[in-house]
Amino acid sequence: MLHLITLLFLITTTGFCSETPDAILRDMLWEQLIVLPSDRRPKVGLVLSGGGARGFAHVGAIEVLERGGFPIDVVAGTSIGAIVGSVYANGASVEKMREMVKKARFDQGTNLNSFGLLRLFLVESLLSTKKMESYIRSHIGDKQFHELKKPFACVAMDLKTGERILFKEGRVAPAVRASMNLPGLFKPVEYRHRYLVDGGVVDYIPVDAAKSLGAQYVIASVTEGDYTQAPITNVLLSLQQVIDIRGALLSNASRRKANFIVEPSVGDIDFYQFERSEESVERGVLATQETFERAKESYILSSMPSLITAWKNGK
Repeated sequence: MLHLITLLFLITTTGFCSETPDAILRDMLWEQLIVLPSDRRPKVGLVLSGGGARGFAHVGAIEVLERGGFPIDVVAGTSIGAIVGSVYANGASVEKMREMVKKARFDQGTNLNSFGLLRLFLVESLLSTKKMESYIRSHIGDKQFHELKKPFACVAMDLKTGERILFKEGRVAPAVRASMNLPGLFKPVEYRHRYLVDGGVVDYIPVDAAKSLGAQYVIASVTEGDYTQAPITNVLLSLQQVIDIRGALLSNASRRKANFIVEPSVGDIDFYQFERSEESVERGVLATQETFERAKESYILSSMPSLITAWKNGK
């Protein structure tokens, strides 16, 4: 017992290295850690950023985290991260989420088609995302937040006040719809006397939302675009460019609040390129695989007090 506690102390002061004995010890500690109930270790929050079609890389990240046994206790998301997050929090398997990605199209949750775009330019009427509620309900049912299998939160912005609106109670589908509602193109979602648009404008990486659910350790999957290389050829791309730039500026503070960041290389995928959604998933898998051991080490180090207490109690 004393020997194990001494090793734990040495790890907290010197960290792990790539030598085999340390890897063995790391894996041993990992196995001890992940069997602890969430109230006896730091509660883990998974945070999923915005990013349109790039955001399906979150599915790949979830696949690797689950395969490796990384505990995920609460989930928070913005925009596409809210869609993936709500489906995952409802208990969907990775296989089911991959099927969802295969069928994903940009117009599934909106009336954005040739006629809709023509109307946008000819009349003073923004497009609707009402179909998004039906799309979300088709995957999770008409559920309240408290009915999901994992605690979940998402964010939107009040277009009139600029306030960040946090959703973690009430009906899930309208909240997710509001979180991905691109301003300037789609009608604001009216909700409790507010006019709500895409949460990526105010909270691209909603770390604080996860912490509001009790997360003590946050791992964030971030799918920012490379807006410096984006061609600005139409209204839609211009609007998304504004959100990407705003999101990148805001994400600096959120990144500092997260304990670990997985950042799939998806910057070259435009937010509307849903035909590349499965490619996004695979890039999420690759990025998470490459960083998974470091994520484990990070979580182990943050959990040392919990592990020491468990060993002292003979658990």
